[in-house]
Amino acid sequence: MARVRRALLSVYDKTGIVPFARRLAAAGVEIVSSGGTAEVLTGEGIPVVRVEDVTRAPEMLGGRVKTLHPAIHGAILARTDHDDDLRDLGSRGIEPFQLVVANLYPFRETVARREATVDEIVEKIDIGGPAMIRAAAKNHAHVGVVTSPDQYEEVAAAVEGGGLDDGMRKTLAAEAFFHTASYDAAIVEWIGDDRMIPLRAAGALRYGENPQQEASMFVEDGAKPWWLMATQHQGKEMSFNNYADAEAAWRLACDLESPAVVVVKHTNPAGVAVGSNVADAFERAWEGDSLAAFGGVVAIHGTLDADTASLLAARFVEVVIAMDAEGAALRTLAAKKGLRVITAPQPSEDGLDYRRVDSGFLAQTRDRIEIGQWDVVSRRKPDLDEMKDLEFAWKVAAHVKSNAIVIAADGAAVGVGAGDQSRVGAAERAIAKAGDRARGAVAASDAFFPFRDGVDTLAQAGVRAVVEPGGSVRDEEVIAAADEHDIVLVFTGRRHFRH
Repeated sequence: MARVRRALLSVYDKTGIVPFARRLAAAGVEIVSSGGTAEVLTGEGIPVVRVEDVTRAPEMLGGRVKTLHPAIHGAILARTDHDDDLRDLGSRGIEPFQLVVANLYPFRETVARREATVDEIVEKIDIGGPAMIRAAAKNHAHVGVVTSPDQYEEVAAAVEGGGLDDGMRKTLAAEAFFHTASYDAAIVEWIGDDRMIPLRAAGALRYGENPQQEASMFVEDGAKPWWLMATQHQGKEMSFNNYADAEAAWRLACDLESPAVVVVKHTNPAGVAVGSNVADAFERAWEGDSLAAFGGVVAIHGTLDADTASLLAARFVEVVIAMDAEGAALRTLAAKKGLRVITAPQPSEDGLDYRRVDSGFLAQTRDRIEIGQWDVVSRRKPDLDEMKDLEFAWKVAAHVKSNAIVIAADGAAVGVGAGDQSRVGAAERAIAKAGDRARGAVAASDAFFPFRDGVDTLAQAGVRAVVEPGGSVRDEEVIAAADEHDIVLVFTGRRHFRH
């Protein structure tokens, strides 16, 4: 463990830099700094040696060149256990650094600003910062490198305790290389056609879908997905399948008006409902398919309250996720030690959706569910209640695996036909789930009916209105079937396949 005698501080993000530098100075560390960082530190009364006094070369090109100098990089890259390196430093009067603290210009944030010009974006491509970070990371046997304010506390404590050990320097170096790699990936994505996806390990899972499969979680660098920002109040660790089901349930719940409750099993909705309150929505959602709901994941667009918690306590579910949770509700569920209770922000609509294929990924923008200008193509027109249920059923169908048919009544899904190889098969599955509840209900299909048999099947079960994308070569036959049965048929012009 080598004592830190000299540190280079050059950061764009000044968060926490003043108290961190103050602790370094108090520990007897000489601080070398440049540009705005030096101004901030000196303004706070912290002694600083300016980079230009070390290099004996003033900044140039408007600050583009200041740390790119042998007096800086020689001090970072010197191997202090190599006599030749020490002789080179001595002959030039260079003192080595034991610590480099640097972070980079906000390139991603600048690109995200829609009004940013090309020149503004290019100016946020950092050169000196990555050079210093990579040099220090390369020489991690002798130099510690700090790239995030989140590391300041641990590093300051180590400096005060006598220095950074080999393990800490190696860990910091790995993070530094990831930091610059992620930064370069953002530049590649902006300047060219390639998309490089920097993924940060977010933790290992007990196993994958099955016990023989290993599993981990990864997050895109810089992203803050709901599951990373969530609070787990109780219960066992989340598993691979728990996360997959929770993602499906949470996205659907948040696409519906609050209060809404979704019960998911194997990533497909088993029950979905809106209600006058959360407890009402929960009971109606559970009744959608109480058999399939057993052992499922419950998502609540609203607050988990004491009444809903009492209903949950009487049933077996694996996970409950909500916007918020009352203290009384948490106390009620505390007795169910295995139940995972989570509060989380809404899922993001940004980013890409990925699907693994051999040695690669399929990538697509996320599907957005919009209620646009629908076309009523049947003779009979929907009344307000029918249209409201058609919109609800359409939103649910967009979250069901194709082929998908959803039958809904009064703001609740009463029959869900998911993942069938034929559309009429999906209709038959939904009808079997709904039973008598199909009579007078409405139905949604995530894609067009290729034949009239799907509409015939739904009409014979008592469904009175259907919404689907349209676009089949047999649309006229499907419309004729709707008119024969005197049911409403609405075309959306938009499909929502989910494989």
